[in-house]
Amino acid sequence: MGKVLRFKRHVLMVSTGLVSGLVFAGPAGAAPDEETNVQNLPPVEVAAPPPSVARRTAPTRTVARIGAAQSASPRTRIYVYPTAPGAGRGLDVDKVPSAINAVDPSQIKRTGSLNITDALRDNIAGVNITEVTGNPFQPDVEFRGFVASPVTGTPQGLAVYQNGVRINEAFSDAVNWDLIPTAAIRSVTLVTNNPAFGLNALGGAINLQMKDGFTYQGAEIDVMGGSFGRIQGSAQWGKQVDKNYGVYAALEGLRDNGFRNFSQSTVRRFYGDVGYKAGDSEFHANMGVAKNDFGASATVPAELLDKYWGATYTTPQTTSNRVGYLNLTGKADATPTWTLEGAAHVRRYEQKLVDGNPTDAQECADPALLCFGDDATPANGAGGVQLANPFAPGTILGEIDRSTIRSTSIGVSGQATNTDQLFGHDNRFVMGASYDAGVTRYNATAEIGSIGENYVVNGSGLFLGPTGQPTTVAGPVSLRTVNQYNGLYAMDTFNVTNAFAITGGGRFNIARISLEDQLGADLNGDHTFTRFNPVIGGTYKITPELTAYAGYSEANRVPTPLELGCSDPARPCLIAAFLVSDPPLKQVVSKTVEAGLRGTKELNIGTLGWKIGGFRATNYDDIVAVPVVGRTGFGYFSNVGRTRRQGLEAEVNIKSPTLQFQASYAFVDARYLDPLELGSESPFADGNDNIHVVPGNQLPAIPRHRVKVGVDYAVTDVWKVGGNALFVSSQYLVGDESNQYAKLPSYTVFNLHTSYQVAKNIQLYGRVDNVFDKRYATYGQFFDREALPNFTNGGAEFTDPRSLSPARPRAFYAGMRVTF
Repeated sequence: MGKVLRFKRHVLMVSTGLVSGLVFAGPAGAAPDEETNVQNLPPVEVAAPPPSVARRTAPTRTVARIGAAQSASPRTRIYVYPTAPGAGRGLDVDKVPSAINAVDPSQIKRTGSLNITDALRDNIAGVNITEVTGNPFQPDVEFRGFVASPVTGTPQGLAVYQNGVRINEAFSDAVNWDLIPTAAIRSVTLVTNNPAFGLNALGGAINLQMKDGFTYQGAEIDVMGGSFGRIQGSAQWGKQVDKNYGVYAALEGLRDNGFRNFSQSTVRRFYGDVGYKAGDSEFHANMGVAKNDFGASATVPAELLDKYWGATYTTPQTTSNRVGYLNLTGKADATPTWTLEGAAHVRRYEQKLVDGNPTDAQECADPALLCFGDDATPANGAGGVQLANPFAPGTILGEIDRSTIRSTSIGVSGQATNTDQLFGHDNRFVMGASYDAGVTRYNATAEIGSIGENYVVNGSGLFLGPTGQPTTVAGPVSLRTVNQYNGLYAMDTFNVTNAFAITGGGRFNIARISLEDQLGADLNGDHTFTRFNPVIGGTYKITPELTAYAGYSEANRVPTPLELGCSDPARPCLIAAFLVSDPPLKQVVSKTVEAGLRGTKELNIGTLGWKIGGFRATNYDDIVAVPVVGRTGFGYFSNVGRTRRQGLEAEVNIKSPTLQFQASYAFVDARYLDPLELGSESPFADGNDNIHVVPGNQLPAIPRHRVKVGVDYAVTDVWKVGGNALFVSSQYLVGDESNQYAKLPSYTVFNLHTSYQVAKNIQLYGRVDNVFDKRYATYGQFFDREALPNFTNGGAEFTDPRSLSPARPRAFYAGMRVTF
């Protein structure tokens, strides 16, 4: 494939260092930016031993060695891809029976962003970004109709790994993208059709590999500022000490006032790694901390956006995230063909949410008291006594919901990789096991307050207790949950011929989730889920420049503690704030088939890479969040039968010293396969506030078409210009699962960037986002129009049922990058 060179009639299986994926083993002092080629994968340097070197096994077979001295045999570059989450060897891309999706450091750097999701959006065909929270540092990442989101309560269909450690949070499987140190990322791969990545990998797994002192040497300081008060900076440094030690550290900080009211962002992150190499053994300790604060975490009624694009609805809406983690990894070649690897980690995560909302609290028939939901049901305080009404007559009441999540997670994993020949054919066998446990303390309270014409909720000091007896629908929560996830997996790739390889294997998952109510016994529960997920696939190298692949796999995700505690439609919860005892849910099982073609070719203008593939994924017992009409924020989780996501992805790219070009198209068709009835604020709801979904209705919030084009051109040796365009087609609003309302409109966005190398070690750069100042929304849903008046229209009732997440207007940024 392209520049992928092989020793004659032998396929190289190469060790990729300490963690699954992609590790570059070049000489000390290598430049920080690595040259990439095949589908943007970092290269791996290998060297063949002299023919006279005796081998203990398979003496006629060439064995790849990583990190050989420069005086060793001439090096060959090959490109490998991760096939397991642990510290495993990568597989030659020609043998991977699934799509190849990768982002390299230069692509991350070109975004000028401290948000890794921007690089995913720009460079992976099937990825779409929606800012459900209203903050660019907490986006939903959607791929093939599956989501990895920071929003607690979002059904999570993607697993995310950092240096082999799963970072989906323990309580809700949410992914906090803001906690990932972007400057320290060496590569990102989006692995599909592979159950070895465990729970939540329904649509795939996002695998982040971090830099260390062996893969990055030098130092860099990067500062940038621009629109909406943006000031950001990052610094990184790496050094290989002698031949045995490597040290790396990265520090990032950002302040952004945002274009919306109350939408400020503050990001502070640190990542460090200390590594040791001795012969074929390598050990690393890496750690990270982050302390981030965000505002504007909600959609806005469309009528308010019509008046002012920076509007917010009910505030405060703030999120505070804290994390600290330590990972230990080790690898040793037990024999020339056996590699043993292991890892251990500990992670502490804390999140505090403050969420201003409309409330169901109101004056009673006796105006001296407060009621809930009507004028007769008492609104009780913490002691179970009905609350007195301290508000003046006619006051519009609101509610400040506060919740905290404190999780401590630990885990260990081990993996063995063997490259002995089988029946005289090259073969690669991987087996591994993992254990992850998380303990979470979850607490929530609700404070009654008043709402002014600026939609700001002002607290009163009155907190709701158990309210709505005999069925409690609001009140304080204190819950302890314990997650225990066990996995055992094996994968084998066998070369039937030099051109044809087959892969088979699977993973057995055991998940146990315990809920312990700290205020009573209503939330207590103990749930166990088991599942074996198989995989089978193959690749065929039709020509040296063309490879075909096909595969079938299964994956599962288990209900989260949040979902298990909120699954009864008769007893809804304020999602992400209140839980009640509910019946258990079934686990979600996804069955996926995909096939395609990919290749590379050397042209006069550079290296051409291309790929085209199709996929179909069917979910069984899918879980969705169902809102309760007329009670803002309340809802429950439910199994809804089968859903299907299918589509096509195509990409072409050209790489040369002067030109970088990429164009892609993705089609995603996501539909319900079984009839169901859902509560909705849709104008088309029936008399019971329900909509009726029939088989074939499209899933909301999943655009069917995505087109991406990007180009970078070196005008001179020191001046580069570039830009990219993104088209996202229309999509149904959340709440319109019956597909009766008009879609959220499509949008096209153009961005430009440039850089100038002032001196060898100094670069100036700038960028313009949303060049034509397009006003568009990335996400939409229905809301309760009667909950609050439209103060911008004299207090009249809202008429537009849509609540939208507005995208950032045109923005200008400039920065300087200094390397040492």
